[in-house]
Amino acid sequence: MTNQTPHPVSRLERVLAYMVASVVGLSILAFLAVIIATAMGVGANDGFSRGIWPPIFILLRFGLPVGFVLIIALMISVGVRRSREARRDRE
Repeated sequence: MTNQTPHPVSRLERVLAYMVASVVGLSILAFLAVIIATAMGVGANDGFSRGIWPPIFILLRFGLPVGFVLIIALMISVGVRRSREARRDRE
């Protein structure tokens, strides 16, 4: 009979998972903020080029691609861990 006890999640996997959640979550919030601000008229007279808006647009531009790369890194990390565990269990 095989041993079905769950293995603990590594620190790297936990950090990657929290990074994915935070980057994607912040990107979605920034997207909603720009939509709401546009509806309220902030974009008139070049209002998006001052204040807090330039970092928000940078987050919009790079947040989701970075989140995608972090998801790929997390999947690779989990795959490597599982293959090592499978190899160890076969021995």
